[in-house]
Amino acid sequence: MTTLAQTSNVHFSCTDSTTAVPEKIWQIWTDVENWKQWDKGLQLASIDGDFAAGTKGKLLPDKGPAARFIITAVHPGSAYTFKTKIPLGWLVITRTLKVIDNRTFFTHEVQFTGLLKNIFGRQLGRKYRAMLPEVLHAIKKLAEAG
Repeated sequence: MTTLAQTSNVHFSCTDSTTAVPEKIWQIWTDVENWKQWDKGLQLASIDGDFAAGTKGKLLPDKGPAARFIITAVHPGSAYTFKTKIPLGWLVITRTLKVIDNRTFFTHEVQFTGLLKNIFGRQLGRKYRAMLPEVLHAIKKLAEAG
């Protein structure tokens, strides 16, 4: 069951659930070099150290220039946030996990901030929002296969 929340292209999220243990989702989410396995809009991802707050990395999308990111918060096994600089603002990604009735619910939240957030929401947000259910389904398949 995938649910897409919010109707805004500036701030939105998507949630799915699985029978896989939350540690499996966490392992998939924090294996930065393999993000391209489930994030279909990504050619490459790398990280310059341990998966921890303050660590930086690099993303290469299918379309557009490479971008740097920084992990801003990590709550091991339950949530993390990273952000990528965009002109006059940030693209902020938060991923959270919780277990309810022996099911692992995982959420991917996207937010554009800053003066040009509405422009980025129109240019990129619509595409990201449409892609999120497919991304979460790919994560679910990986988690349940292993």
